[in-house]
Amino acid sequence: MTRWVLAVLLMVFAIGSAAAQAPGTCASKAIGKDGRELAGAARTAFLAKCKREACEPKAIGSDGKPLKGAAKTSFMAKCRREQA
Repeated sequence: MTRWVLAVLLMVFAIGSAAAQAPGTCASKAIGKDGRELAGAARTAFLAKCKREACEPKAIGSDGKPLKGAAKTSFMAKCRREQA
């Protein structure tokens, strides 16, 4: 029983650390030209732009047409929250 619990705990930690380092997230892409991580206003601006660009192509209605108006605003807000 102890080995089984230990194996499950190790698997949970391995999956958690892999999810935390997802290569496609905007935060992991926030690196400057010099190779260091962005900070301050540059990071904030980069993250906002990255999230917007990641959500924009997904703003499509069930009829296949791009969302407009309040529907698009609501969708974009939800998508950006989920991107964090």
